[in-house]
Amino acid sequence: MGSYQFTTEKDFAKFQQILSNKIRNGFIVIEKNDKLPYVVLSKEKKQLNSSLQLILVFATIGLWSIVWLYLLISLRKKQILVALDEDGNVFEEKCLSK
Repeated sequence: MGSYQFTTEKDFAKFQQILSNKIRNGFIVIEKNDKLPYVVLSKEKKQLNSSLQLILVFATIGLWSIVWLYLLISLRKKQILVALDEDGNVFEEKCLSK
């Protein structure tokens, strides 16, 4: 049984370009499959200076806690799936992380 290739060279080049942009922005490759093709990328969370954040909460009488909560949520570990579908469209989805 012969294998059928869904993607063209142009679509695969577009996929590789988006993938290289993500890697340049700090993502690392966790899982890769060239047959389908898809790649799972991860970006580690940034560290916050918790003592500084706590001082700011006390100094602003608790108002900084809203900003601190936003920073905790937005800076967590991110995982995304970048894939190429049968029609040659590149798509990106968020993955659930632990």
